[in-house]
Amino acid sequence: MYSRFAKAKVEEALSDTRVVLISGPRQSGKTTLATEIASEKVPFLTLDDANVLRSAIDDPVGFVRGLDRAVIDEVQRAPDLLLAIKNLVDDDKTSGRFLLTGSANLMTIPKVADSLAGRMEVVRLFPLSQAEIFGTKTRFIDEAFAGETPNAGQMVLGDDLVENVLSGGYPEALGRTRWTRKQDWYHSYVDAIVQRDVQDVAQIEQLAIMPKLMSALAEHAGQLVNYSGIGAGLNLNHVTTRKYVSVFESLYLVHTLQPWFTNRLKRLTKSPKLHFLDAGLLAAMRDISPDVVRKDKTSFGAILETFVFSELRKIASWSEQRCTFSHFRDKDKNEVDIVLENRRGEVVGIEVKSSATVSAADFSGMRKLAEACGKKFIQGMVLYDHDKVVPFGENMFAAPLSCLWGSK
Repeated sequence: MYSRFAKAKVEEALSDTRVVLISGPRQSGKTTLATEIASEKVPFLTLDDANVLRSAIDDPVGFVRGLDRAVIDEVQRAPDLLLAIKNLVDDDKTSGRFLLTGSANLMTIPKVADSLAGRMEVVRLFPLSQAEIFGTKTRFIDEAFAGETPNAGQMVLGDDLVENVLSGGYPEALGRTRWTRKQDWYHSYVDAIVQRDVQDVAQIEQLAIMPKLMSALAEHAGQLVNYSGIGAGLNLNHVTTRKYVSVFESLYLVHTLQPWFTNRLKRLTKSPKLHFLDAGLLAAMRDISPDVVRKDKTSFGAILETFVFSELRKIASWSEQRCTFSHFRDKDKNEVDIVLENRRGEVVGIEVKSSATVSAADFSGMRKLAEACGKKFIQGMVLYDHDKVVPFGENMFAAPLSCLWGSK
């Protein structure tokens, strides 16, 4: 059993908010966490049970009537329940009445978006972070915005780093020792989501094409999004491709990282960048194992970038900073993989390298970003496969990837 950093956040939300939703991908541990938090006296209702689901769909008002408190699992399967819950908690504003879990971003479902505004707090639960796996503590984002020099505790390098990255963060996959078994789990996982969850968030005319689209997205991970190019091999136009990709986004499988923008620079790319939300899933879709990386490390770069992006998303979910994520790229192809910007407009840049060496040239995009931000630029880091923190100018560092998970 892994200790989840989101637990304290959920418990705090239940103390002052009527409805709390634990939202994240299937098999990320939402049900386990909700069960751990809820009292044994609180009814637990899962909409993965066919009879419970039918009752919730046929009579959502009757389903929740008389419930003082409850845990409702996979609530996205019956979105009309949220309106019924809204009416119930408007009549009785007691905190912590409903703890919900959902495997889809409910705010992207039109009929749901406004139902519980101001009444519900959403806590994201992604697959396990490296810090949760190691049992370490990390304040990486908070320390970066404080301008502190990066530091790493539990060092993971070389082949060990490759194994950790390719394993991903899903507990079920982590429990399997052989790589073929891990990757079989990921492929079964995608198949199950297509068969069970896709239709909960959108009406898809060509359901059978979704696994093929997922494979196509895996080949484009880490690149600028070109919907026409992604859909071409599947005979999908760019409009349909974009719609179908948004479904995978709603299910927390992929993310389109928007470009960073400022009026100071006119020649910035306007294209988003495609990332998976779990490096293990991406590795399985690309059929990349540690043996493959040992023979040819060029296959590792895009997966490592996805890994760092997903780790930062997880750290942000418990950070004191409230950050937006974007990427930086100008027309001269100067780029920074990940840009974090807090509510004060302060910026931290993260570049990712799979090698053990860093040069001044690796900071060319970071310097352009710093120039555009002026005094708002706090720090820039190139994360690499080494154990040394090396300064590369004012507020610029080469830092070990291990900084992401801190120390005990």
